[in-house]
Amino acid sequence: MKSRLLHIMAVSLLAIGLSACEKPIDTAPTPKVYKVGMNAAFAPFGSVDTAGKIVGFDVDIMQAIADQAGIKIVWVNTPWEGIFTTLANADIDIIASAVTITDERKQSMMFSDPYFEAKQVILVSPGKGIASPDDLKQAKRVGVTGGTSADTIMQKMLGKNSNAIVRFESLPLLLKEVDDGGVDAAVGDNGAVANHMKYNKDKGFKLIESNQFEKEYYGIAVRPGDAALLAKINAGLKALHANGGYDKIYAAYFAK
Repeated sequence: MKSRLLHIMAVSLLAIGLSACEKPIDTAPTPKVYKVGMNAAFAPFGSVDTAGKIVGFDVDIMQAIADQAGIKIVWVNTPWEGIFTTLANADIDIIASAVTITDERKQSMMFSDPYFEAKQVILVSPGKGIASPDDLKQAKRVGVTGGTSADTIMQKMLGKNSNAIVRFESLPLLLKEVDDGGVDAAVGDNGAVANHMKYNKDKGFKLIESNQFEKEYYGIAVRPGDAALLAKINAGLKALHANGGYDKIYAAYFAK
């Protein structure tokens, strides 16, 4: 009887010990990680560095907004020509890629408060005789990135089916064509074009600004119905302005 009692006690102690070793089940939900689409071919807003990492003004701004808003994000390098479809198909959750806010785009997505003021400018190859937007009407080849504000503006100026408009898939390809003299001029966003000028001062390019080009504003885009996410983004952006974080990031990329 005594040995049986000892056996029962040993089994009980073993059971208690095993129970003590068992970890409680973690029932806390895993935080959502939002996929942010970025066309990383538009320096200084987004590009890929030598280590293969996506870097740029938009990257730093969006990450700072996410930190302020308490959300987790991961970057997805997405070609510009398919970036809006990718958002609509829910393959990404956010677009932070120098997207101009337009009434047409508002029909299929929601935008944050503006985070960058932009304007179209003209980059002219040496010896092309272009001094104003009106001179583009006489140019043989005007380069733009397809599907951008520059493309829309040139269609209005030169005609929707004008053979003078030459479209490129990305800004780097367009700027290379300017470098090679393959187009008379290129039209693009001031921040990106000025960045190219900054690193190519010896090539004789001319940068033309004009009041004929209206101001534009970049916004961060989400799908219709993602109002809660948009509210977090706007709150994060507001906090970033209030604490001086935005100004520090802006100065790092655009200080003259």
